[in-house]
Amino acid sequence: MSKVADPYVRRQADVPALTDFSRTPYFKVGKASDLAGFDRFLYRSFEMLPGALSWGTIIFVFLLSYFMPTYSAFFIIAFNFYWVAKSAYFSFHLRYNWKRVKHNLAADWESKLSAHPYTHLRHLILLPFYNEEKEIVERNLKSLLEARYEHAHMFVVLAGEERAGDGAREIGRRMLEKYSGRFGDLIFTVHPSGVPGELAGKGANISYAIEEARKRILDKRQIAYRDVIVSAFDIDTIVYPDYFLCLTWHFLTAPDPHRSSFQPVPLFNNNIWLAPAFSRVVSYSGSIWQMIQQERPERLYTFSSHSISFLALWRVGYWQKNIVPEDSRIFWNAFFAFGGDYKVVPLSYPVSLDAASAPSFWQTVKNVYKQQRRWSWHADIIPYMLMGFLKSQVFSFRKAFISVFAELERIWSLATNPVLLILLSWMPLVLGGGGFQSTVLFYNMPLFSKFISVAALMGLGVSAAVSFSFLPPPPAGLPRRRKLWMILQWLLVPITLIAFGSLPALDAQTRLMLGKYMGFWATPKYHNS
Repeated sequence: MSKVADPYVRRQADVPALTDFSRTPYFKVGKASDLAGFDRFLYRSFEMLPGALSWGTIIFVFLLSYFMPTYSAFFIIAFNFYWVAKSAYFSFHLRYNWKRVKHNLAADWESKLSAHPYTHLRHLILLPFYNEEKEIVERNLKSLLEARYEHAHMFVVLAGEERAGDGAREIGRRMLEKYSGRFGDLIFTVHPSGVPGELAGKGANISYAIEEARKRILDKRQIAYRDVIVSAFDIDTIVYPDYFLCLTWHFLTAPDPHRSSFQPVPLFNNNIWLAPAFSRVVSYSGSIWQMIQQERPERLYTFSSHSISFLALWRVGYWQKNIVPEDSRIFWNAFFAFGGDYKVVPLSYPVSLDAASAPSFWQTVKNVYKQQRRWSWHADIIPYMLMGFLKSQVFSFRKAFISVFAELERIWSLATNPVLLILLSWMPLVLGGGGFQSTVLFYNMPLFSKFISVAALMGLGVSAAVSFSFLPPPPAGLPRRRKLWMILQWLLVPITLIAFGSLPALDAQTRLMLGKYMGFWATPKYHNS
């Protein structure tokens, strides 16, 4: 056995053997055309399921409102009560995670770590970038240097793209000149373009970068793979001062850190005071959803910036190179590779990112929509999960059903719930005809709508309070009225739920249903936004 493999071979006993599924073509499948024969037909059928279910629900309610308005009214009333109960349930989790995040921000993580030897651990930090400005990249590096952690134990990889041209190479060169010697190691990699079988995007880039880091840093220094924690950050990620201390503590106290990913709370705070109101609402809605999920770790998967044991990551073959949502897919790769014995550990500790923005209002609208559509492409996890459960043969029907149902319900809810709640709830009144308009139910439906509106405002109040508590100090010279708008902006939620929730989700699901596969769209970052 070669010396390069020694760190893995000497320390593999605590990591279970991979399932046979990890050696099949289904393990890293990206789309139906990656398979052949009946498997291709089956996977293609599964790809159609999310879109068919979402559109089927909307069309069903519309037709029911026209032909059977009474039944439609009862369905919508029942759905409204379901939504109120669901919102109350989510608000309960949001409140508790808000308290947990606040507690963790104030905690003395150095003191907590004093009971756990950790000087043997190293943090490998991946910073993929494409065509971002130098200031965006440098802002990230500065935040790493401001973190309260031994910088000599931090290895940083600036991961550029060949397709970005000479600009990315120049940024890499300048960062190396300025920051070399300030970390344990700092390297610059350039992911080659046009590699067969790859989809140009973050997954292919960071997979290339981490393999370069393995050879140029870990193996060169003979660092044990099990002693390395990998953090895959978006380039606009700014870490809070104790992030790596908090991450290290959770890694050391996790029941099995090599079968776990570690997920912080993404707060889109970097430019929150300067981003348009609708962008702020959409961004904070995403943060609030992640906080809710942190209280439901059985439903939590990796999203955006996340961390993972290098040993586990190396064993599953890094991130997929042929898909858009590499961040969530790596969790499911590991889940199937380890026979379901894999989980995400919620950190309940934030990192800060940029809210989608642009120099002009309408370009911001386009950027927010495209970002949400890219995130909604996560619907492609449904065919992957279904094929995985069918082919892996190590899961019970109950486990498979619960996992698929939970994910499918989330994807369906994103696309349909705002439409049902805001638009289609009035369909029986509009399409019901004279017969329905003479019923008691017709006159009482506005009362139910009023009740739902009051309940919605209560939920918005909780969300607004939580978002306001995490606001950074406003930039100098910003008008005081902007603080008031930070509260009033939540009245835009009915609009943003449709325009930047349901529509991009339906867009993504429809494309997947029709086989019109998306490429990876990198959200532009603007230093002056």
